[in-house]
Amino acid sequence: MIERTLFTSDHESFRDSFRRFIDKEIAPFHAEWEEQGYVDRKVWNKAGENGFLCMSMPEQYGGSEADKLYSVIQFEEVARAGVSGIGFSLHSEIVAPYILHYGTEEQKAKYLPKLASGEMIGAIAMSEPAAGSDLQGVKTTALQQPDGSYLLNGSKTFITNGWHADLVVVVAKTNPTAGGKGTSLVLVERGMPGFSVGKRLKKVGMKAQDTSELFFDNVKIPAENLLGGKAMENKGFICLMEQLPWERLQIAIGAVASAQAAIDWTVDYVKERKVFGQPVAAFQNTRFTLAELQTEVQVARVFVDKCCELICQDKLDTATASMAKYWTTDLQCKVMDECVQLFGGYGYMWEYPIARAYADARVQRIYGGTNEIMKEVITRSMGLGGK
Repeated sequence: MIERTLFTSDHESFRDSFRRFIDKEIAPFHAEWEEQGYVDRKVWNKAGENGFLCMSMPEQYGGSEADKLYSVIQFEEVARAGVSGIGFSLHSEIVAPYILHYGTEEQKAKYLPKLASGEMIGAIAMSEPAAGSDLQGVKTTALQQPDGSYLLNGSKTFITNGWHADLVVVVAKTNPTAGGKGTSLVLVERGMPGFSVGKRLKKVGMKAQDTSELFFDNVKIPAENLLGGKAMENKGFICLMEQLPWERLQIAIGAVASAQAAIDWTVDYVKERKVFGQPVAAFQNTRFTLAELQTEVQVARVFVDKCCELICQDKLDTATASMAKYWTTDLQCKVMDECVQLFGGYGYMWEYPIARAYADARVQRIYGGTNEIMKEVITRSMGLGGK
């Protein structure tokens, strides 16, 4: 195995600390959370108390000013442990950065410290019933009123952290006739009149991750809740495009870590499980299958680690991030399927982590932009754009 050079000793010390947190505060309760369809709110507070939320945010806003590699470690450890219900990554490395990069000083001071402490849980609302990966097809509107406020109407679906969310970054059209150029981001707080959370959606996998529908019925959004203020009106699509490389890389990081975890579980299992009087590992098919999977995951990890280096240098482009997202999530699903097969009937039992990881993996090829969309992005970077 190639030695990873991405992390320092400080990074690895942090990995040990965060792994202990998962083992103590998350893993023992995750099965219960899968049954209820959401994680307990108190785990967010404990994560905040331990400094595990919004780590890359500046200290003045409650963060640690840590480099992104600390967040990479968190993504990897959550995937390794198979605790897919934890929505820390979206909260800390998608929602908070939107506010940090594009928000006004007042918005940063108001929201970021509460996100870092776990007092507030954040979500981002992009997907709609009729507009999944097509962000330009958003129908939700936020129309300015004579008093300067905005009236928000529409609905969103498949929203991670939606059930718990205290703050939602909502993608809406402030100029419905301008296509993507009429998109803005508005900050919606829990309790605003007209804002309601729908049912928790029952999913094939990621059962402990609260995923909800959100509804906006004439929600009055104060002018100061337009992300970035008036200067950022109708510039939401640009913001979304700028953040997509990091968001898609996060999915790739988790995909590789999850695939490696599946291989590790399977290696342990086939050594112990006996068939026809000998360990499953004694069969050439088992060994060759695992050799092929490990090789592909190793190749993927080297590529993803390189992408992590680029993101830390602000050099990761959208096409490369799309390559990482599509390739690694396809591989993740392949690895899960092969490993379930090697587990035999036990691989289909929910009590085994490989079964849960198998169910959790499938959505990876869908969210963050479907893998078909990823291929469109890649081809356009090659000068092969379609209509």
